[in-house]
Amino acid sequence: MQDNPIELTKTAAGIPVITECVPNSASAGFLVAVRTGSRDEYDGIYGLSHLLEHTVFRETKTRNSFEMAKEMEGAGGELNAFTAKEMTGYYGITLAETSEVAMKLVGDIVANPLINEKDTELEKEIVLQELSMVKSEPETYIHDLFEENLWDGNELGRDEGGTEETVKPLTHRDLRKYYDERYGRPSLAVFATGDINPARVAEWAEETFDPMEASVVNSRTSPAMPGAKYTCTDHNSEHINIGFGFPVGRMDAKERVTAKVLGAVMGAGTSSRLFQNVREKNALVYSIYSNGHNYSDAGYISAAMSCTGKNVIKALQETARSYSEFRRNGLEKGELERTKNLLKGAVARGAETTDNRIYSMCVGYMTHGSASSTADTLAMIDSVTEDEVMAAAEKYLRADALNISVLGRCSKKIQDFDASSLEI
Repeated sequence: MQDNPIELTKTAAGIPVITECVPNSASAGFLVAVRTGSRDEYDGIYGLSHLLEHTVFRETKTRNSFEMAKEMEGAGGELNAFTAKEMTGYYGITLAETSEVAMKLVGDIVANPLINEKDTELEKEIVLQELSMVKSEPETYIHDLFEENLWDGNELGRDEGGTEETVKPLTHRDLRKYYDERYGRPSLAVFATGDINPARVAEWAEETFDPMEASVVNSRTSPAMPGAKYTCTDHNSEHINIGFGFPVGRMDAKERVTAKVLGAVMGAGTSSRLFQNVREKNALVYSIYSNGHNYSDAGYISAAMSCTGKNVIKALQETARSYSEFRRNGLEKGELERTKNLLKGAVARGAETTDNRIYSMCVGYMTHGSASSTADTLAMIDSVTEDEVMAAAEKYLRADALNISVLGRCSKKIQDFDASSLEI
């Protein structure tokens, strides 16, 4: 695979501009990220980041939402955004020959939103529907619930969208205050990939975003590493969804990729240990897969699964047994190489799309301070050794740190289950 180096420059005011030029690409993507998310919101006022992200698309000083949609789609593109726990991102992806449209519209929604009362109230209704929809989909909701229980008491446990109770009272004044405080230098970064001109990207970033200066720079408190916890949450679903995992602290780049390989050995793909042991050999679950995540100063290695109520306890026991057996007996012959190839294949396929490339650049830089090229990422995966994987397993896969969240119609037997009986 041809490597496309990632370059970092800065505007006159110091805004980072991270570019990856992909010659002959048919598309171009541009993303502006703000280093503020759900973990950075006011005490008692949650959901600001997400509602603001929605509302800025309603109207700017020069366009309404319909005009933006027509202009972007007429350029063969997509204009969208995302809210995460540590950042908010706005991006546009178009045909390479219409890239100026993407830059213009992304710049407009980030630098010139109106954020008025009418638009805020309209978008609030949409966000409330979104929050309700997530809770009605237990296979999605379990991930939010697992993190909420894992980081209980720390801002990382907050859902990115807030809750219905916290979103309903928000006003356009709350959003404007938050925008004025957080959107600007030094919390902005600009990303571009595809068939782009890096010099033009830097010029656009400087002209559009250098005048923006944040009055509040977020400071964060790292979460304490939680101990073991077992939580059952009622949900009107016959199927039970389970999050099963272990917290981790701040990691360097090598530790992160090693933890990723460890998680993949256990639960990535149908040849993984959890899929084979819990599903294929024992038919205890419908689905089971790894689900790790890293924030700037914490994270987790986990698995998610779904099953019927009668299989919950057996599924938990077999899942724990799989982790315990791995810690005792280590990797099988060829297992590490197979797992690394699985991960490299996912990276390589993701690199073939502009949206995946620009999202990966953004998350890497905004979360950990660096964006890795595809070639560097593949090399990092390749460099992981068996000894490193087993050392990570010994360090992180511990019974005294096991967190389990169960979501569904839980019988008394499930509610009263003693998770400390599970051996890791």
